Amino acid sequence: MTQMLPLELAHKMADRARSILQPYFRTRIPIQDKADTSPVTIADRETETALREMLRMHFPSHNIIGEEHEQVQQGGDFTWVIDPIDGTKSFISGMPTFGTLISLQHADLPILGMIDIPISGERWVARRGHGTHYNDQPCHTSSVTELADAILYCTEPDPFNPAQLACFDRLARQVKLRRFGGDCYLAGLLASGHIDLLVEADLKIYDVMAMVTVIEEAGGCISDWHGQPVGGSDWDGSLVASATAQLHRQALAVLQGKPSQEPPESGI
Repeated sequence: MTQMLPLELAHKMADRARSILQPYFRTRIPIQDKADTSPVTIADRETETALREMLRMHFPSHNIIGEEHEQVQQGGDFTWVIDPIDGTKSFISGMPTFGTLISLQHADLPILGMIDIPISGERWVARRGHGTHYNDQPCHTSSVTELADAILYCTEPDPFNPAQLACFDRLARQVKLRRFGGDCYLAGLLASGHIDLLVEADLKIYDVMAMVTVIEEAGGCISDWHGQPVGGSDWDGSLVASATAQLHRQALAVLQGKPSQEPPESGI
């Protein structure tokens, strides 16, 4: 068998996920509640099983982390992180903004990320050092640097604890526009420059790793609310992503209860 490049395989995985998910969309399928009360369907599990089989076939020595099945730890430096349906609540309620997330890490560094939206046929893909592409065309975050000019999105406020909700509300009062809903689609919109800020909480590693490379390679910034990398062992599940470094610093300051103004430039 000819060795397939990771990017080529990621595209084939996303194509396979589309072929499974599209026939299930807006059909009556059983819904189960997992231990954390989040919903899951046969579509989630069937898709992840298919993606894992492709990974085992082409990269049997790589580790695998997914939402619906147990981790596969082979002991190497390469780890695939996959989420067959990011936005299962949207999927089961007929909203087309759910997506499939595929990412590859080397050690702790995300080096490949893909966000695929099966129903609309949109795909964002990024490799470390090669930029982000939307349906094969280069894309970039917006140039917004001030909160007053920013469009802020959040999937839903329910995961915020009371302290986080207060911080989010404080940030939302300072931006140009606040909207809700979108799941991983929001990360793609940020990478393409349509929105400027994304704030979430109570996420898991499979929710975010694809977003990291897609957003950073498009020119944006992504971290937890403390300014630290997402997905690590000390990560609290929070996320803030911004179109520019200046906007990111301001958003973090507000979320941390600090003054949001950029420091004046030195005249020296």
